[in-house]
Amino acid sequence: MRELFILAFFFIIISCQGQNKQLLYNVSWLPQTLMSNPGANITFDRHFGVPFLSQVHVSAGSTTANLHDIFEDSDADINERVTATIRRLTNKDHFMVNEQLEIVSLGWRLNKEHYLSMGVYQEMDMFAYFPKDPAVLVNEGNNDYINLPFDFSDLAFTGEILTVYHLGLNKKINPWLTVGARGKLYSGIFNVESTNNSGVFITRDTPEGPNYYRHFAENIDIRVNTSGYASLKGDGQSVQESTKDLLKRSFFGGNFGAGIDLGATYAYRENLIFTASVQDIGIMLQRSDVENYTYRGSYQTDGIEPLFPDVDENGKTIPYWDIFEDEVDKNLKDKTLNESYVTWRPRKINASVEYGYGKIFSPCDYRRPDNRRHKSRVGLQMFGIHRPKTFNMAMSVYYDSKVTKTLRLKVAYTVDDYSFTNLGFLISKNFKNFNAYLAADNIFGYLNLAKSQSASIQLGMQFIVTK
Repeated sequence: MRELFILAFFFIIISCQGQNKQLLYNVSWLPQTLMSNPGANITFDRHFGVPFLSQVHVSAGSTTANLHDIFEDSDADINERVTATIRRLTNKDHFMVNEQLEIVSLGWRLNKEHYLSMGVYQEMDMFAYFPKDPAVLVNEGNNDYINLPFDFSDLAFTGEILTVYHLGLNKKINPWLTVGARGKLYSGIFNVESTNNSGVFITRDTPEGPNYYRHFAENIDIRVNTSGYASLKGDGQSVQESTKDLLKRSFFGGNFGAGIDLGATYAYRENLIFTASVQDIGIMLQRSDVENYTYRGSYQTDGIEPLFPDVDENGKTIPYWDIFEDEVDKNLKDKTLNESYVTWRPRKINASVEYGYGKIFSPCDYRRPDNRRHKSRVGLQMFGIHRPKTFNMAMSVYYDSKVTKTLRLKVAYTVDDYSFTNLGFLISKNFKNFNAYLAADNIFGYLNLAKSQSASIQLGMQFIVTK
């Protein structure tokens, strides 16, 4: 029952699932733009999000594989499709699931130059490179790969679930420049990482040796760090106790950390605006409920020799594979440790250039000229996120327009690791001071989700006041 609860907990979080929020970036009329650029040039004076509903953000992506590759309706055996997919993937392919749920969000203008915002949100981020060599070894064995090494450095993944408490200040320096910063405190719920693995397994043909093949496991060093997992996997806790434990971790009852976001907006001209931001320059100290799993060592053995099997004291034959496993275990040691470790949040950068045209409007009379907005805008945005082996990039072009006095629309085309046909839209509607918005990426992928390699959806409801 307890294990079912844990699985259900993670499933619920996954099912309310991004990292690149190009549809919400540089959207001056929505408070969520401050989360990706605390120095955004905003046009409102107060906001209060509907708890748990001001932002629900879900995204998932795969660089190459999709469900259709495995489960398509064809004459091919599913094992053949799995093998074909594994062979097509490389160790640079990766998979991502990200989710953010805004619990509390509010802000207000202190004066004409300063806007204060704060809130709490829960985030999950799971990222894994495809372990090409280990996957081939497990799926196909080594028979067709004699003298070719299987590299265990292909194994690299990270995952975390945490609650973030934040406080941000947006300041207008002059009519052309706005800057901002957001401080963050992280309360860790769960973490897993395995990023610096090494070692190879290789089978060499040795026709002059005692056997035709010799197997080598060379300098194997695999380590998986976890926090917030050990106490949940054992027995002895009820569902209620597990729930209490998870909620406690959301309020600094587990691991903790701190970070900062920085951003700026510069109006080179009234209709030409540049922005830049960096998010989650942050660190997590994983010290509570920590378990580490290691597997290290080197070993070599001749090929399997089944002609003279060993027998035990009762004369019963001992399977050779059991003997082989015992020999491997003597030389490749696996240990479970309880050592603290440090993780870094996945740092993100944004930058954009935007050109405005059409009729100019102003939210209210007292605002400075740089707060005036053109009816329509086009722009180019760049996004990047740091991952264990690479810095993944995306580029978007967008069109943003005020359709009516209360209706706004943004359309963006994005090229990233997951798709070259990612067309997304954002629609935002005001009902007096109440706002609701919906954004979705890769809308063509919704025509056939099984063939889609990425999907992202965002929605929210809040109260926004402009004097």
